[in-house]
Amino acid sequence: MHDSLFQPLDLGSISTKNRIYMAPLTRGRSTQPGSIPNDMMVEYYRQRAGSGLIISEATGISVEGLGWPAAPGIWSEEQTEGWKPVTKAVHEAGGAIVLQLWHMGRLVHPDFLGGEPGVSASATTAPDHAHTREGRKPHQQARALETDEVARVVDDYRKAAANAKAAGFDGVQLHGANGYLVDQFLRDSTNLREDRYGGSPENRARFLREVLEALIGEWGADRVGVRLSPNGETQGCDDSNPAATFGAAARVCEDLKLAFLELREPGPDGTFGATDVPKQSPMIREIYSGPLILNSDYTAEEAEADVASGKCDAVSFGRPYISNPDLAERIRAGAEWAPNKDAPKSWYLPGPEGYIDYPTMEQQSGQPGAMPAAAG
Repeated sequence: MHDSLFQPLDLGSISTKNRIYMAPLTRGRSTQPGSIPNDMMVEYYRQRAGSGLIISEATGISVEGLGWPAAPGIWSEEQTEGWKPVTKAVHEAGGAIVLQLWHMGRLVHPDFLGGEPGVSASATTAPDHAHTREGRKPHQQARALETDEVARVVDDYRKAAANAKAAGFDGVQLHGANGYLVDQFLRDSTNLREDRYGGSPENRARFLREVLEALIGEWGADRVGVRLSPNGETQGCDDSNPAATFGAAARVCEDLKLAFLELREPGPDGTFGATDVPKQSPMIREIYSGPLILNSDYTAEEAEADVASGKCDAVSFGRPYISNPDLAERIRAGAEWAPNKDAPKSWYLPGPEGYIDYPTMEQQSGQPGAMPAAAG
């Protein structure tokens, strides 16, 4: 059952034992102040090492780029040291893990920056509210990065990638999706620039290219990937011609021979970010020849079908991995799909509840329908 999902796959030089990957999931459990990974996070990732590849939660590359309470960072020595036990635990459990590098751009509230505005491709304001340490607050207008500032931000990505290597990760993934900084440069609703980073799809993809080139300089292309969200609006970030925009982005990925490309593609019935904008993966598949990972609202059966047909090479699962640390093992055993239901109220709590207390299939044996306290 699900034979295609249990074939090994090489993402460049990263070997994965199956094609059931763990998508990046912000959980807000790092130690504050300092955004430092801790023992609780070590256990969380160790529990999920049965996935073919763990893509870590989004991790801030700099103070300027991180605007989520208790999310981890990778810009300081303390943060780098904090990640080392995480990667060690995953490797000892037989897993592989890459670090997702994150700059939130205009979604960083001034409260995180001593009152200074966040930065973005252009002086725009995200809709809705930011999560701050004092609660939800309306987003504020970002300031546009000056042309000669862009190199500084690119270098922040490079330094973070170097720290990720020192921390023992198997590679890095650039977060280029979901309305964050790279996405703000890519899409024409948020990129109003008139310099070499604005205008045509190729110019708007220039920032993506320069960041990826910096990461490749530290890791080699065979250990660098990127996540994109090519269809539909996300956090106020949208595009008038997604085929042109993400065709240009896909050509960057192909030119640089990236190890992998992950696409978050919700459909009209998506749990989060439902959209009628057509999925761009068929077009991107024609341009980018490397391993393609698809994500968003998959069942095991749908994942098996898409991998078996060649539509993609692997599928990343997000929310099911919150409540089912042994998700791959459950799929292999043909267990009821995602029998542990996650409790959204616990997604960002500071403690272990709803984080490391979900039972495995083995722990539930003899207890049909058993549920962890966190899901009650």
